[in-house]
Amino acid sequence: MRLILASASPRRRELLRMLVPAFECEAADIDEAMLRDELPADYVCRMSSEKAARVWAPGNVVLGADTTVVCHGRALHKPNSFADAQGMLRSLSGLTHEVMTSVTLMSDVVVTTELITTRVEFAELSSELIAQYLLTDEPWDKAGAYGIQGLAGSFVKRIEGSYSGVVGLPLAETRALLEAAGIATSLGDPRV
Repeated sequence: MRLILASASPRRRELLRMLVPAFECEAADIDEAMLRDELPADYVCRMSSEKAARVWAPGNVVLGADTTVVCHGRALHKPNSFADAQGMLRSLSGLTHEVMTSVTLMSDVVVTTELITTRVEFAELSSELIAQYLLTDEPWDKAGAYGIQGLAGSFVKRIEGSYSGVVGLPLAETRALLEAAGIATSLGDPRV
């Protein structure tokens, strides 16, 4: 039984490697546009499910995941310009927002999707600090224009929930999904 991570994200790969040293990665080429009137929670669950389904084949176990940042009920995706990223960071400045990550496990016998929501409180961000951050490589491939595991970790005053979920793959929930599917993790064989 092959385990496949339906993602090209180096962050998800690093996190999964902590749980399972041997797996394959295969990016899922899907349309990631939100549907009209789709809620952010429904969106991330649909994305993780579609990613897993795109890569799945009989005999495999596939993990799909998706993460989005939600501020005032609106999903903030990956920025497409300097102005877009700047606007996202301004909207997060001094406020608490949510980071939603969905993980889907798909096998021959089960399809399970988990949604994990983490609350993240940002400090006040000056225009100068935002401009300096946007000169780095960090914000451009990340929902909400920031990566908590990098320099933007210094923006975070408080977190309530899953740190690894904010990075892109909630470890506690992922381990439980893998073990329920009979996949041995670094913490042991679930069948023992």
